[in-house]
Amino acid sequence: LKCFHSPEVLWTRVVMGKFIKAGRVVVLLQGRQAGKKAVVVKVFDDGSKVRPFPHALCAGIQRAPLKVHKRMSKKKVAKRTRVKPFLKYVNYNHFMPTRYQVPTELAVQTFATDQQMDTPDGRIEAKRFVKKVLQEKFAAPPADKSGRPSKDVLYLRKKLRF
Repeated sequence: LKCFHSPEVLWTRVVMGKFIKAGRVVVLLQGRQAGKKAVVVKVFDDGSKVRPFPHALCAGIQRAPLKVHKRMSKKKVAKRTRVKPFLKYVNYNHFMPTRYQVPTELAVQTFATDQQMDTPDGRIEAKRFVKKVLQEKFAAPPADKSGRPSKDVLYLRKKLRF
């Protein structure tokens, strides 16, 4: 809370904290991926030269894994647990942050770099890496403090029903 004194007016200005950080789970609201969940990889609060508005690099799930049962064959389980990822720069106005934050052991900052996002081959390489990491973590979610599977990863895995 900052106070500014002037002879005529006494007013205060509240400075908001930054809550959109790397690892925050968001729901995209606009575009082709609207309604899909994503994880913030890198934030650009002040924008960049190419995109002069606040935005974030997000890694999301275009096609979520399906439910599996004990009776299913290994081949069917492998097919149903596949994930189709996407990487995208998203304006802050076009996503909604959730209360969920993925565990730090996922190391979301390593998902993609700006250099990879500049070239089509780099994007493909980054998507493959995201796919591999997400499929591993969805198969065996990391444990939270109490030893149960992380609710944040379980939330990210589920398709948003609306």
